[in-house]
Amino acid sequence: MQGASRREPGAAVAGCAVAGGLALSAGGQTWATVTVTRTPPLPPVTETLTGSAVAPLVTAAGLLLLAAAVAVLAVRGAGRIAVGLLVALAGAALGWSALRVLVGGPDTAAAGPGEQRAADLAAAWPVLVVVAAVVAVATGLLVAVRGRRWPAMGRRYERGPGAAQAQAQAQAQAPERTRTDEDRALDAWRALDRGDDPTDDGTGDGTGDGTPGETPDPATDHGGRRG
Repeated sequence: MQGASRREPGAAVAGCAVAGGLALSAGGQTWATVTVTRTPPLPPVTETLTGSAVAPLVTAAGLLLLAAAVAVLAVRGAGRIAVGLLVALAGAALGWSALRVLVGGPDTAAAGPGEQRAADLAAAWPVLVVVAAVVAVATGLLVAVRGRRWPAMGRRYERGPGAAQAQAQAQAQAPERTRTDEDRALDAWRALDRGDDPTDDGTGDGTGDGTPGETPDPATDHGGRRG
């Protein structure tokens, strides 16, 4: 069960990305070729219609699905359920747009006087959009039903509430390491960097070893003789 919950977020991201990529790819292809036959001696005219022209929702839904691939991991809780519902709705819009073209043919402009319009549909691209729609709907339902249990982006790097306390206790219980000459030399360099005197231990005698200095005899002159 735990392994499935780990694989599900990756499957959801892949589903959104695949569905969005298929929709955008198919939307940029030529879905129909329209031939306009005019009154002689005018020659016939041929027009090509891309998927974005025949079914504008295909491109919009594809962009939404690509954005949802990131949003699935970026949000959590109710926000993730909302993303799942949007993904399912985007898939439904893809399916409706593609099936409308497959069943009723592409919408072409009204024929003028003496003109006849015939559309040759390339059915492979609308069918590809139907596949993308199925993937998107399945992914959206997966996110809406199961997404609340998934971790959010960066959740694995968050520290638990007791992690800091446990680390502090471990450091307190660790045996104190004996200071070496290298440690004392590093402390002296750090003191110099701070502008402190490394030989000053707070006694004011400047000896640096903690031994009180000798107090000079006021009765003794500088030559060491008593007056």
